[in-house]
Amino acid sequence: MSTPASPDIFWFLPTSGDTRYLGTSDFGRPATNEYMRQIAVTAESLGYDGLLIPTGSSCLDPWVTAASLVPVTQRIKLLVALRTSLGAPVASARQAATLDQALKGRLLLNVVPGGDATELAADGIHLAHDERYANADEFLTIWRRLLSGETVDFDGKHYQVQQGRNFFPPVQQPYPPLYFGGSSEAAHELAAKHVDAYLTWGEPPAAVAEKIADVRKRAAKHGRTVRFGVRLQVIVRETNAEAWAAAQRLISKLTDEDIQTAQANFAKMDSVGQKRITALHGGDRNQLEISPNLWAGVGLVRGGAGTALVGDAQTVAARLKEYADLGVDSFVLSGYPHLEEAIRFAELVFPLLPGKQPVTLRDQAMTGGAFDVRATERKAA
Repeated sequence: MSTPASPDIFWFLPTSGDTRYLGTSDFGRPATNEYMRQIAVTAESLGYDGLLIPTGSSCLDPWVTAASLVPVTQRIKLLVALRTSLGAPVASARQAATLDQALKGRLLLNVVPGGDATELAADGIHLAHDERYANADEFLTIWRRLLSGETVDFDGKHYQVQQGRNFFPPVQQPYPPLYFGGSSEAAHELAAKHVDAYLTWGEPPAAVAEKIADVRKRAAKHGRTVRFGVRLQVIVRETNAEAWAAAQRLISKLTDEDIQTAQANFAKMDSVGQKRITALHGGDRNQLEISPNLWAGVGLVRGGAGTALVGDAQTVAARLKEYADLGVDSFVLSGYPHLEEAIRFAELVFPLLPGKQPVTLRDQAMTGGAFDVRATERKAA
């Protein structure tokens, strides 16, 4: 009998800030570099495989944040956002190679072609949805060739490169792996053509299965194979009742006005993935369990990864296995607040996952710094 494959379990760096309650800053934690380092060191001590470092106008710069973690981490991989519409492929290739050298081969890149059109406009980007993906296609074509050691001449609609070269190769050959998530037809085609791992937000398993099948079929036409992952929030406790109580507590300070304002902003976005997530709950706080133990409460006011697995350790592990059975081998997780929830998830769920070890966190990762985990746990209790 074969041994089940060990999934990659990533955690999330909240580079726009952290909180115990959605919709309020009363219990907020600023996105300081000290706090990001504390989460990163703790996640590495716990045995997480990687950290997602996001992007956005309200986030710390992902590349600078990643560079700041080089001296304080040794093993954990860093999945750094790569916004193809905000830079040039030649300079980006040089940055990626340099950071991969500094990390000794621990760099992963999360391709982000778009996002909120209003935010992009504020950054000086004025491309329609599909045009952003056409831009990303040219960007990645050049980027991959450069990091593969080629001298590149390219004459496209968005980029023109003459004798482009990357003089300092990355540790990982031919280049650091590319991750990517998107739900539109243009996004699936980009994934099939360029990326190594396709990430979907946490939709019900049947919907995820459809997306996997479509990307897999498209990739085959390009003679390629793609790995798959799911981006999820998690709320795990020792009992199901405690977990659901924690989920309700997370949104207990949300007003109807908070929800309406957030949903109105989401409706203006041209993101197909955001529309799919919003449609799962429709902004109704009374219809949030959209699939067994899959709860959409986070998506009432948070864009992007707005669904959470809620339950005791056995239940959450079983739900993760349902995704794994579809072909998913990576999970990018998060929870509020991110420091405490990283510890809780690892302690409760890691012993139930193939290839993961029971956690006994070293004392130096549990205390000290800007936030004392034991003290905040006692206060919450």
